[in-house]
Amino acid sequence: MIQLQGKPVAATILETVSKRVAEAQAKSGRAPGLAVVLVGDDPASQIYVRQKHKAAQSMGIQSFERHLPKESSTDAVLAVLDELNRDSAVHGILVQLPLPEHIDRFRVLLGIAPAKDVDGLTQANQGALVQNRPGLRPCTPLGIMDLLDYYQVPVAGRRAVVIGRSALVGMPVALLLLQQDATLTVVHSKTPDPAAVACQADILVVAAGQPALVTRDWIKPGAAVIDVGIHRTASGLVGDVDVGQAEGWAGALTPVPGGVGPMTIAELMRNTWQAFRQQDD
Repeated sequence: MIQLQGKPVAATILETVSKRVAEAQAKSGRAPGLAVVLVGDDPASQIYVRQKHKAAQSMGIQSFERHLPKESSTDAVLAVLDELNRDSAVHGILVQLPLPEHIDRFRVLLGIAPAKDVDGLTQANQGALVQNRPGLRPCTPLGIMDLLDYYQVPVAGRRAVVIGRSALVGMPVALLLLQQDATLTVVHSKTPDPAAVACQADILVVAAGQPALVTRDWIKPGAAVIDVGIHRTASGLVGDVDVGQAEGWAGALTPVPGGVGPMTIAELMRNTWQAFRQQDD
């Protein structure tokens, strides 16, 4: 079984972005700026924000953090976004999810300028994705597609099944697979006998948010399995796929951690560079 390690793929992306940022700084004295908005004190979110800050700094991208109290209102978050939208030093804006339950996530995402939406979650960028038009794409789905490309997993003409239909991962990666000519099925909570559908897939993307949900009977022998899930358990970090069941059965599998995770950060840096280049032009 091939391990679809994300680190070497992410390193290639980060090296390219770092070189381009250095060239831009030498030429114009300008550098991309990434702002991350965090509401509340969720420990996992704080870890993710630190990782993004560290990655940005390591390649010369200016990093701005806006940390709001958990009790902040939707209007307070929108006021911060308005400030960042108007700040010429900020080229990319990311609102760390999940938000506290009382905040209107839809209104918050609408408050991000599409040109600075490096998470690809605004209506404008998701609409561009649906129409296969240029725009900023969600980072994790982009990373999945780059993993498949790097490890030369064929997509065109293959049967792909995506488990999960979230706006952040499931639906965007389904559209990206479809745009590369996969034959696509999306499995969700209302799908009868999901294992019977999943086991037909040559490419199985699992973004269900349930630890060890996918066992051997969900996997076609030799299939490429992309495990998007990550969960902290008493025995350590695990994904949505039962690794013991998948080993020796799947043809390729992303490890957890070390598979999709590094790709998400790398794609965020590349999206920030892309946003900077377009705004600078």
